[in-house]
Amino acid sequence: MQNHFITRNTRGGCLRLLFFMLFACPFAVRAQSFDLIGKKKHVNLPFTTVRNMVVVKLTINNKGPFNFILDTGVGVMLITDPTLVDSINLESKRTIKIYGLNGDSYEAYVTPNLKIEMRNITSTGVSAAILKEDHFSLSSYTGMPIHGLLGYDFFSNLAVRFNFYDSTITVSKPLYARQIRKGVKIPLSIEDRKPYIFTDVKMPDGKILSRKLLVDLGAGHPLSLENMLAEQGLPENFIPGNLGMGLTGPIKGYISRVSEIRLGSYKLNNVITSFPDTGYIKNAALSVPRDGNLGIGVLKRFTVLIDYSNNALYIKKGPNFNEPFEHDMTGMEYFFDGVDFSHLIVGRVEIGSPADIMGLKKDDEILAINLKTIDQMSIEQIDNLFRSKDGRNLLLDVRRDKRLFRTVIALKKRI
Repeated sequence: MQNHFITRNTRGGCLRLLFFMLFACPFAVRAQSFDLIGKKKHVNLPFTTVRNMVVVKLTINNKGPFNFILDTGVGVMLITDPTLVDSINLESKRTIKIYGLNGDSYEAYVTPNLKIEMRNITSTGVSAAILKEDHFSLSSYTGMPIHGLLGYDFFSNLAVRFNFYDSTITVSKPLYARQIRKGVKIPLSIEDRKPYIFTDVKMPDGKILSRKLLVDLGAGHPLSLENMLAEQGLPENFIPGNLGMGLTGPIKGYISRVSEIRLGSYKLNNVITSFPDTGYIKNAALSVPRDGNLGIGVLKRFTVLIDYSNNALYIKKGPNFNEPFEHDMTGMEYFFDGVDFSHLIVGRVEIGSPADIMGLKKDDEILAINLKTIDQMSIEQIDNLFRSKDGRNLLLDVRRDKRLFRTVIALKKRI
């Protein structure tokens, strides 16, 4: 039996999708990879950043296109949308069990080899797990159809450069990868199909700690430190937080800041950081010991080249490098509902937060912000508004059951 631990941190670190895949694993014994078609050395692909997730389009068995999240924190390709079972014409499949931390089990299929293609890129020997039920609701979270997660198989044989300033990916054969001019090289270790780095983190009390971090392109938060509560407790200023939802329910923890994180010669200051509680750490039983993960909240401030074959991560600071790290200032979580994802629904309200003080409740629908209807805004614009400025007042139009009302929420910087 082999453990595949897949952990997700999205919504700026507030949604975590977590589960163990415990089964006799067919993925690790065959060569699974992607390569460029023909004699091409480089291929450029567009991507979309949605709520701090990198989304690309691909086809499976000549069907699609489908939207997949590129995610270095995932060792096995995962199809989260069960309807794809019928869409991609599977000749055969077998059922496996997925076990959550509390022992609850969920069923999924293992596919035979799939034909997965992007522009001038194709797969060899890649299979996937397909959930029989969508436990993660990534489509509702992003407001667009999301069909799954693509990780190690995509990165194992290619050098992948992310240009966040223009939303393009340059995929190269490692021998021909163009190094980032004036970039910084950071050694990368690939363990259990995932990439890790060592770096220094400076805490608010001035202590500098060397940390082993998973480089997690699928984690929406900037930084998560998983052993701090047991080692030395929390920084002085923190707020309790729901760090995510998994197969076994919400994952509790805290959100605070570290004074500095160092990546090569670069230093980022006052970084928003998640601290999972000790119960999560005790149950996680990670196959590779680590101290936390580095998410896209930090990575998107750089041009990034990930090269597994040469055990290297190259980074160069981007135009948004010096932007301050800000957290949600409303105290509410929200998602999209409806067949066209046009309804913005309140999923949770933190007690004592601005959203709670102004009377918002779970299941309220937000119809408009500052007289602009939700269908006129992207989820990125909505997220940015809700963390925009301490003390800013926003006018909300809200539907509760069949009643419509208008109210004002005063944003508050809580950390």
